[in-house]
Amino acid sequence: VEKAIKEKKKIVFTGHSSGGAIAILTTVWFLEHYLKPGKTLMSPLCVTFGSPLVGDFIFNHALIRENWSNFFLHFVMRYDIVPRILLASLSTVGQELDQILKLLSQKAMFPIQGSVREASTFYTSVMRNASAVASHAACRLMGNTNPILETVASFIELSPYRPCGTFVFLPGHGKLVVVKNADAILQLLFYSAQLCSENQLNAVAERSLNDHLGYLSELQGCLNWQNVVQLDHLEGLPLSSSGAAAGNIATNIALDDLGLSTRARLCLRAAGEHEKQKLSNQQRMDNKRQEIELGLAKLEEYKSKSALCKVGYYDAFRISKYEDDFKANVTRLELTGIWDEIIEMLNRYELPEPFESRKDWIELATKYRRIVEPLDIANYYRHAKNEDTGSYMYKGRPRRYKYTQRWREHGLRMPVGSSAESCFWAEVEELLLLYRTADPGAFEVIRERTINLERKLDEWIRSNQISNDVFLKGSTFTKWWITLPIQHKSVSPIQGQINREI
Repeated sequence: VEKAIKEKKKIVFTGHSSGGAIAILTTVWFLEHYLKPGKTLMSPLCVTFGSPLVGDFIFNHALIRENWSNFFLHFVMRYDIVPRILLASLSTVGQELDQILKLLSQKAMFPIQGSVREASTFYTSVMRNASAVASHAACRLMGNTNPILETVASFIELSPYRPCGTFVFLPGHGKLVVVKNADAILQLLFYSAQLCSENQLNAVAERSLNDHLGYLSELQGCLNWQNVVQLDHLEGLPLSSSGAAAGNIATNIALDDLGLSTRARLCLRAAGEHEKQKLSNQQRMDNKRQEIELGLAKLEEYKSKSALCKVGYYDAFRISKYEDDFKANVTRLELTGIWDEIIEMLNRYELPEPFESRKDWIELATKYRRIVEPLDIANYYRHAKNEDTGSYMYKGRPRRYKYTQRWREHGLRMPVGSSAESCFWAEVEELLLLYRTADPGAFEVIRERTINLERKLDEWIRSNQISNDVFLKGSTFTKWWITLPIQHKSVSPIQGQINREI
């Protein structure tokens, strides 16, 4: 890999069967180590044939979020059992799996007949499990709120494995069906390998093993990509052959070639509608950007007014004596409602995966966190919630701030926890509670935390992540800091800035 990079060559990771799984993981390793912001590098490609699944839903989510999903291309024969094996739990197929793996190895070396009984038993076990996984996923896509669904799922062991990247299904006759929607791929893995009748079980089970070894001969007839169908716009798929519009004839033929029933097509439609709804949710959130910006502008104005009084908006809000403080609180609550809705949709995966990597939203979220979280901290300690709940950082910090902080750290490839500037006042409040000026030894208890806070504050001030109003004469921080031991203050990195302000 290093040699190929130096020679500026295109790198392709590829493999068949378990080699495909290794190729996927190797490609992810390559992307993590070499494809970094600001670094010019030819994008890699991962091509697999009959590969088992390697990751869960979060794995696929992360690949799409990082814009890496298009680097993965997986070929799957219609009945190949190996890409479907991990839709079954090991506890249900474990006894049969060793036999099937040995059988596949033998078939790869010597085309042998027989093995029908083992193949049929294994095929039935895998597809029964795949049915449970696909049905559970389809119910979620269709918005099923029946509590029985979750009750059943709680005691039935469902495989966590899910597809990732682009899948190319090979239904036969030199045709290729390309699908990118992971929810649709999961449904296709199950429905495209269905039996037409019980009498077909032995033949299909045997084919499920033979297909795994038939990629070379099958692909030789379709590598010119002349007969390719892209399954896009899934929400408009025809539900039957007779219902296909003129423009959907090729698509409908491809669906027929994969043996998809009306139920299967409904599941694909649900996957398409779900994707469409996520895009609609994103548009709705994009439309709220102006409302967020307006609210932040109001709080910036409130912050400027407070600074003129030599107090700082954190302390002004903590005291809340005037009408402006009340208005600031109303704005804070309005913004809270919007951001809680965004975070909740992200947690339910109701927004497109790339939403989290969008630079404009990362910047807006950071701006929101830096302006509004100090007000939440002021409100928390003003009402003494720490006495009942505990410190803000460990017990009281809302998800909207934790998430948007991680959002920025991940987007900028920063160490976890390194963008905690909006929590400055929470640390100040905790140090105040620990420090007692009447006790000569009180400072020793908080010395290390104080030094660490001062160091970070100096960095945050220099990089404009925190404004100078924390050093104002009426600031809680300033009032506390000037009571610290002289020997400590004389070597503090923030001494000069405090002296300038007061």
